[in-house]
Amino acid sequence: MALGAARSGVLLVAKSDRIARRTLDLLGLCALAERQGWSIVAVDGTVDQTTAHGRFMTTVMAGAAELERDLIRARTRDALAAKRAAGVRLGRPVTLPAEVRARVASERVGGATLQAIADGLNADQIHTARGGARWYASTVASVLKSLDHDAVTREAR
Repeated sequence: MALGAARSGVLLVAKSDRIARRTLDLLGLCALAERQGWSIVAVDGTVDQTTAHGRFMTTVMAGAAELERDLIRARTRDALAAKRAAGVRLGRPVTLPAEVRARVASERVGGATLQAIADGLNADQIHTARGGARWYASTVASVLKSLDHDAVTREAR
């Protein structure tokens, strides 16, 4: 939709890093604008396609934005790995009662299928962790995955 409106003249954006997260994507968009005869203007002054110097600076700024994105991603990945290694449980807090979690685990160890466990929980009118009235095989699988995650977290401690 924005590109359709831009074809009539100008695509105005707050910052160039809001247009694209990758250098190649931003440069491709700039090339499209040039071919179709419209321009991109960033309010923060990081995109100026009207001069050779402006095109060069757009390329440099796009490269710097992509580098920053990649560094943030790496720091986040490393921090989460360190937390996992320290035994910290990541993600949504467990809200399903312990007895329901134990029942799901016990029935699965006993050989029950995911659907059979779900059917039993539905028959007993036990609500899901988020308060839902209906259990599905995928909901049971999520509980089992959470239990596995807890076991791994305990081992890491």
